[in-house]
Amino acid sequence: MAETMNGGYGDGYMEPEEEWEREGLLDPAWEKQQKKTFTAWCNSHLRKAGTGIESIEDDFRNGLKLMLLLEVISGETLQKPDRGKMRFHKIANVNKALDFIASKGVKLVSIGAEEIVDGNLKMTLGMIWTIILRFAIQDISVEEMTAKEGLLLWCQRKTAPYKNVNVQNFHLSFKDGLAFCALIHRHRPDLIDYHKLSKDNPLENLNTAFDVAEKYLDIPRMLDPDDLINTPKPDERAIMTYVSCYYHAFQGAQQVLDMVNTAMPDERAIMTYVSSYYHTFCGAKKAETAANRICKVLKVNQENERLMEEYERLASDLLEWIRRTMPWLQSRQTDNNLAGVQKKLEEYRTYRRKHKPPRVEQKAKLETNFNTLQTKLRLSNRPAYMPTEGKMVSDIANAWKNLELNEKAFEDWLLSEMMRLERLEHLAQKFKHKADIHEDWTKGKEEMLQSGDFRHCKLNDLKALKRKHEAFESDLAAHQDRVEQIAAIAQELNTLEYHDSASVNARCQRICDQWDRLGNLTQRRRQALDETEQILEKIDTLHLEFAKRAAPFNNWLDGTREDLVDMFIVHTMDEIQGLLDAHGQFKATLGEADKEHNSIIGLVQEVTSLTSKYQIPGGVENPYTTLTAQELTRKWTEVRQLVPQRDGTLQAELRKQQNNEMLRRQFAEKANVVGPWIERQMDAVTAIGMGIQGSLEDQLLRLREYEQAVFAYKPNIEELEKIHQAVQESMIFENRYTQFTMDSLRVGWEQLLTSINRNVNEVENQILTRDSKGITQEQLNEFRGSFNHFDKNRTGRLAPDEFKSCLVSLGYSIGKDRQGEIDFQRILATVDPNSTGYVHFDAFLDFMTRESTDVDTAEQVIDSFRILAADKPFIMPEELRRELPPDQAEYCIQRMPPFKGPNAVPGALDYMSFSTALYGESDL
Repeated sequence: MAETMNGGYGDGYMEPEEEWEREGLLDPAWEKQQKKTFTAWCNSHLRKAGTGIESIEDDFRNGLKLMLLLEVISGETLQKPDRGKMRFHKIANVNKALDFIASKGVKLVSIGAEEIVDGNLKMTLGMIWTIILRFAIQDISVEEMTAKEGLLLWCQRKTAPYKNVNVQNFHLSFKDGLAFCALIHRHRPDLIDYHKLSKDNPLENLNTAFDVAEKYLDIPRMLDPDDLINTPKPDERAIMTYVSCYYHAFQGAQQVLDMVNTAMPDERAIMTYVSSYYHTFCGAKKAETAANRICKVLKVNQENERLMEEYERLASDLLEWIRRTMPWLQSRQTDNNLAGVQKKLEEYRTYRRKHKPPRVEQKAKLETNFNTLQTKLRLSNRPAYMPTEGKMVSDIANAWKNLELNEKAFEDWLLSEMMRLERLEHLAQKFKHKADIHEDWTKGKEEMLQSGDFRHCKLNDLKALKRKHEAFESDLAAHQDRVEQIAAIAQELNTLEYHDSASVNARCQRICDQWDRLGNLTQRRRQALDETEQILEKIDTLHLEFAKRAAPFNNWLDGTREDLVDMFIVHTMDEIQGLLDAHGQFKATLGEADKEHNSIIGLVQEVTSLTSKYQIPGGVENPYTTLTAQELTRKWTEVRQLVPQRDGTLQAELRKQQNNEMLRRQFAEKANVVGPWIERQMDAVTAIGMGIQGSLEDQLLRLREYEQAVFAYKPNIEELEKIHQAVQESMIFENRYTQFTMDSLRVGWEQLLTSINRNVNEVENQILTRDSKGITQEQLNEFRGSFNHFDKNRTGRLAPDEFKSCLVSLGYSIGKDRQGEIDFQRILATVDPNSTGYVHFDAFLDFMTRESTDVDTAEQVIDSFRILAADKPFIMPEELRRELPPDQAEYCIQRMPPFKGPNAVPGALDYMSFSTALYGESDL
């Protein structure tokens, strides 16, 4: 069931409740608590009509007792119920009850009469909760707060003086029973000896409260102590229902007590007598007060001017440094070689380690000075300080943000450029290696294809030449892949802008042109051989078989030798492991290759045997291929020698990657300690800034301790920087063992220092406000506590409605009529001059300080000078030197303009223009 309360009950006494799920998602423990509590609550009202219920899901099914319950709690008469026992009679009665609830402005969603008649427990509990909200909780109002929020605030106000009681919600705050006992003791101290209760005996506390409430306050026992203790989070609705009974019981008694104690002394008599005290003691220190006021104003003005000059100097220096640094970070020029990029990367690391940290501290100091200056100006009722154009805090923040974005882009470019150049070098070496092998293979091939030797040979030789040409075509086709690989590598080098791509392109073009000529020459030679009819006799099957098997085996040997000496670049264990696995699979094929080699060599041996046996002239020469058994054996031996060398190379790379893995783990192990430590410190500093625990001096001391702890922890950051540098030098780009990067840790470290400085500044400003304006620590705590109470989301700001409620909670009177709204809008314009829609704590504190203390104004300073000048419209330098300290007297004499009014005397000074200039009210 989803409940949505519409109908305009004050400020909205509750937010839309979560749905009562039809699928049974309500926690069983909560369901059990609600059933007990709601049943007791219903019986507390039904007993007035001489009846009650035992099962909440069964006794309301016919609708009769439900209608009776509504009549008792509302005091109104419902429609006459249907007395039949049929299902439609029951549905009709329940519908009459639901219609009555809806008539009170409550919108019921997903609750139907059929579900109540069918005894659906969840729907029945949802309906009863809606009735409780409407008739028991809605009308609760405490300090402009209504319903749930008002009931919670009432509990907090009543239990505030009690030890071990901190009511923040309607579930865990009441679990130990002390909150119930405190509410009873606050109104009826004769019923409970609160000081004998202990937080360690929740069962005894709960039973005591429930027994006393039932016996003396006529509040039935609606909750089960065992359920409250054994449930991790008790049901909020059950506790709200029970606590609302306390509110109604005690609130009625309080109203009777207020009516009895209405005696009040005569206000006019007391005011007349007190006024005589004022006039007796006021005149004695009139001059002294005037001089002190002027000294205080001038001292504040001198300090403000010093802070303004220091801010301008720091801002100019920082912005100039950023301006000089940006062209270097934005430069993307390189000589397109690996050494130059590595040098740039080292320069960037030096910049991050040595040059930037002092500027981070300078930026934090600049912001702290600016905030301190603005706070002092605001507290002394001076106009806000506006830095010169281009030096605003926002300008500095934007310049700093742009600097960090360019840093990130510069670092990313350096790393990507290094990877690109490494790949280029690898591809260039691979291109040269494959091109050398191909050109070595093509030597003499054009001359051989252009030869006319077949025109003068015998028949048998002619046939042999044809077979030899067929073997060459097979060899030529086998080399097609190598030519395509060479062209593909050259294309990739061009795409990646290799610095010597011109020579690569020229060599690639020569190879491709030669390959085209070889293809054409091969085709023409075959056509010439095909023209002869004498190519099919006396072919030596063994020579032909050797040629056919030797050519692919030879190509396999050439490709294998290339693969075994091929260079590789890997960055992870998975990549090197993949190469090791592939190499292992290759070694598993060496047995079959050895059998093939022996078989091919066996063909040559058989040819030699036949030639010797039958004395065939030139029979040992294979007319079909230029390959020999010796060449194949040599290549095979070379392959077998290259295999263990490849093993050693792969194992060396494996050890290198294992070392890289160790560096990753070292960095992750340290980062996983430093990162959470920074987060915990940040949370602790934020908690100090948001809370009101202890005095401001205690908070400042704790912040200083955190600041010392942070600086003491800096060696851990430096150690992490060293590990990170080793990681960077090893070209490790990823670390799967930690979510923290060095950049994120640096940012977190800088944010932690900034947060500490900001909170120290805020606390110092609050101390300055307290001391300069004469407000007490208790007042400051009261302002902070009320602000935090209404700042539910801990954002450090209040919406207009929250701000209004906060003022009312502090005793500020705001009428509910049109004039009251006009007054509130005037106040809102003061604390939110930019119409942002929110009131921040600094503006709130300034307003409350002005409302609670006497604030210096230009008129007050003019009156003080008039007292020192004996009511003259001007003042003489000697009078200033007589009444003020020397430095402040000279300060006034230098800045006061000459008096030009009537009755002016030589040397007379205009103190009126000077006073208005102090508060920005003139052009002086």
